[in-house]
Amino acid sequence: MEEGCSTPVGTRRSFFVKATMLISSIIGFSLAVPIVGYMVSPALKRQPKGWISVAKIEDIPANEPTVLDYSMTVKDGWQNSQSTKGIWAVKRDDGQIRVYSPICPHLGCGYRWENQDRLFKCPCHGSVYDMEGTVKAGPAPRPLDTLPSKVENGNLLVMYQEFKSGLPEKVEL
Repeated sequence: MEEGCSTPVGTRRSFFVKATMLISSIIGFSLAVPIVGYMVSPALKRQPKGWISVAKIEDIPANEPTVLDYSMTVKDGWQNSQSTKGIWAVKRDDGQIRVYSPICPHLGCGYRWENQDRLFKCPCHGSVYDMEGTVKAGPAPRPLDTLPSKVENGNLLVMYQEFKSGLPEKVEL
């Protein structure tokens, strides 16, 4: 045998087997990515939110927090169902309306308005808020969460949102 000469490693057949496997893997991966994306993407999309008419402005008393319940349609996949939600609305003397989520920012409990003290109180952990939503006492990490609202044709419209509890800033779920 001469020095410097060697035989190639492998055969033509093993080359074609490896090349076919590589090309098949590329084709399979290029088909799998869009299919997996198609199946996973609905879970990652947020449901579009719309404005919902809650009450007539004239029915909300001034400087008196009012709980307002309304029904909305919730779409879950192919199924539509009715869900009843509640909000707190505070109408000021100048006609401006502030709308609060009914969920306490501390741990997600429901709070109520105590008319004699003129304060919102959470019965679970003792958080207390004034009519402007400012924390007055308790462990609450932030003020009451306000909801987007507007007035059209004498009706109060609200876009319902939910926020993570226990955080110092508002983070929408």
